[in-house]
Amino acid sequence: MNFKRVVKHLITTERDVRKTFSPAHLQHIAQAISASESQHSGEIRFAVESALELHPLLQAQTPRQRAIEVFSELHVWDTELNNGVLIYVLLADHAIEIVADRGIHAKVGSAYWEALCHQIEQAFGQGQFEAGVMNSIEAVSKQLITHFPHKGGGKNELPDTPVVIG
Repeated sequence: MNFKRVVKHLITTERDVRKTFSPAHLQHIAQAISASESQHSGEIRFAVESALELHPLLQAQTPRQRAIEVFSELHVWDTELNNGVLIYVLLADHAIEIVADRGIHAKVGSAYWEALCHQIEQAFGQGQFEAGVMNSIEAVSKQLITHFPHKGGGKNELPDTPVVIG
């Protein structure tokens, strides 16, 4: 068990999320997702979590494992074309994970998603949280436009509103 990590998770709260991503930032992110989805048939979700709960933390749950749980909880996997993408931020760990459903993942691959996560982490490291997220939405959108272009008449299968997990 990493004592430093446990302490960081215990002191990071939803208030820290609200400092990092103000309501205006979250609204801007929602608008970017909505605009993106008008150009392709994929679904993008953004979720930010302040910290892990104590039990998963003590079990050494990784940000990736938690992102996969959130992917499932938000039903990102439940799109008609299996082309949903979750952009997940675990604030206490300063971790970013992208989980892509099998339809888009098969066309893009792990290396792309990992490189994109590193780009976002660099922006976050410079305190550019909103810019990092907006750039990631744009990068995910480019892949969805390439592989799942909008053919008109598509429905919005998942909400565009960012999810803040206490």
